[in-house]
Order: sequence, then C-alpha cells, then structure tokens
Amino acid sequence: MELSRRDFINRMGLAAGSCGLAGIFPNLLTAGSLDQRKFTFELSLAQFSFASELFSGKMTMLDFPQRAVNEFGVNTLEYVSGFFNNKHLDPVFMKELKSICNDLGAKNHLIMVDAENIASLDTAARKKAVEGHYSWVDAAKYLECSAIRVNLGDTMAALTGKAEEGTPEEVAKAAADGYNSLLEYAEKAEIHVIVENHFGYSTDPDWLIGILSQVPSSFKGLLPDFGNFCLERSKPDGADLKSLINTTCLREYDRYEGVKKMMPYSKGVSAKTHRFDAEGNDLDTDFFKMFELIKASGWSGGYVGIEYEGGLMRDLGGDHSYLPNEQGIKATKKLLEKVLTELG
Repeated sequence: MELSRRDFINRMGLAAGSCGLAGIFPNLLTAGSLDQRKFTFELSLAQFSFASELFSGKMTMLDFPQRAVNEFGVNTLEYVSGFFNNKHLDPVFMKELKSICNDLGAKNHLIMVDAENIASLDTAARKKAVEGHYSWVDAAKYLECSAIRVNLGDTMAALTGKAEEGTPEEVAKAAADGYNSLLEYAEKAEIHVIVENHFGYSTDPDWLIGILSQVPSSFKGLLPDFGNFCLERSKPDGADLKSLINTTCLREYDRYEGVKKMMPYSKGVSAKTHRFDAEGNDLDTDFFKMFELIKASGWSGGYVGIEYEGGLMRDLGGDHSYLPNEQGIKATKKLLEKVLTELG
C-alpha cells in the first residue's frame, strides 16, 4: 500500500497512533483522603487498535462502537481523526455515529487529532494549523467528548527521520503559542486539549512539561503513552505505510521515569501494547511496575486506554509473533484488569 506523505497523515491520523468530564480527569485528592480511597481506573478502547482493518476497509468507522461494546465489553471510546476521512464535517454522518453510540450506551471520550502542526515556527502556518483544529473541537463537543488529543510538532518529519525544524527551545516557544491559542477556542466549548508524548521533541517529558508551565488554561493536560518515548528512530526505507511502521527505535527516554514525570499533569493514560509472553505480560512494559508508579502519583479514577498496535505490525509485516487485533485487545484488557485487581 503506497501512500504519499499527505495521504498517510490524513488517513492514519498518526495516532498510534471517548465523554464526561469526571472520567477524563484523575481525582485530585488531598493527603487526608488519599489513604481512604482505593486505586481505580476505567477502561477505554482506542480506535487505533483496529488500524489495519480500518486501513484495509475490512472495518468501517461506524463499526467501531459496536465492536468495542459487543465484542470487548468496553463502552468508552477513543477515536482517531484520520479514520473519519473528514466526515466529522458531515452532519449526517456525525448524527448517525452519535445515534449508534447512544443506542449502544457507549460513551465518546476522546478524539486523537493528528492535523497540521500547531507548533510550526512559521507564524502564518501555525495560525492556520490552530484554526484547522477548530472543527475537531466542534466534533468532540457534538459527540459529547471530554477532550481532543493534539501533537506539538511535525509528526511526519519525526516519522520519516527528518530533523525537527528549529531547536527544542524555538519549537517549544512556538508550541506554547499555538497550544494556548487552540485552548482559548476549546475553553468556550468546554473541551479539554491534551498533549501526548508522540514524536520528535514531544517524546521528552521535560520538554512537554516546560510548555505546559507556559500555558495558563485549566483545560490543558497530558496523555502519557507507555510506548511513545522514542527519542530517535531509524530512517524508513520508503514512504509507504509498512516502511514507516517498521522503523526501529535507536534511543529511548526511560518510559517509567517519563510516565512518572507526566502523571501530575495527566488527564488519562494510554496503555500501549505490542507483544505478550506466555503469562500474558507485555514484553515492552512491566505493567505492574508502571501502575505502581501511577498509583503512587495519586492519580485515580480516570480512563486507561487500551491501545494494541501489534495487529498492525502483524498485518503489515506478516510477523505472527504479534497477535491478531481481537486477541491483542483482549490480552491487553485482561492484563489491565489483573493490574487493577492486584493494585486496587
């Protein structure tokens, strides 16, 4: 499957690549009440877990809510902007999607938005990118979501191994400006705008936290992703989807330290998985160690998103050490339930 860079961005949404305000926010507990409350979280399901099926057309956008609820018993949904194929601008489509969710009793929680770069060093391009995100804020509001997730940086450049345009300090200044401008619009709709460690400079949690410190809005926040701390990737062999996915991480920020630093600003958690051992543990992340850190942060009661990427790796590369989508999603859910039982 050959894709241009523009098509790849539009179709994939690069998530790697869900609604009620109480669900997205961890309970901010006082020291006195912290000891009295059990550690808990709710599960949500990231649409990117079905990426290979959505790309191939085996599954449609409108299938997602039904599969989440009926096959996996998860009724809280995290969408990916690229899979809308701009139908978030179509009122007929949006009405149908919302109706399906209502009939299922599904809760729309989050839209992971991968659009133009709101951290561009070019002032005009940055303004255009910010305004381009407005329709996603509106879509999230219509679906009764709590938030959208955005990127701070050029995700396509990072994926293809191209260096970021500008120094970390220059991009951080532009990112703070673009992020703040978008938040000013989103606040009016009471939609939170949260940032994920995703690609490029944003894989450094210290860089992200520095930007948040410059933004006054109470609608800001972070979405730590267990699998997105790669500081440097190998260059892909081509621009097709398989080449982009099959790059390897050359240098990584410690994921446990990264999540620990991000948790005070967290408005949710993305529990990314790829492969499992015979006991059902993730081979990349020690979930028990990770959730001990999350528990120790005082975060509790928010959403933990199931985001299984192994199915995409299997379908693109033919590597059967990765489970099919259905099995991988169930394995991730089972692991998270085990964590909650032991740590809650």
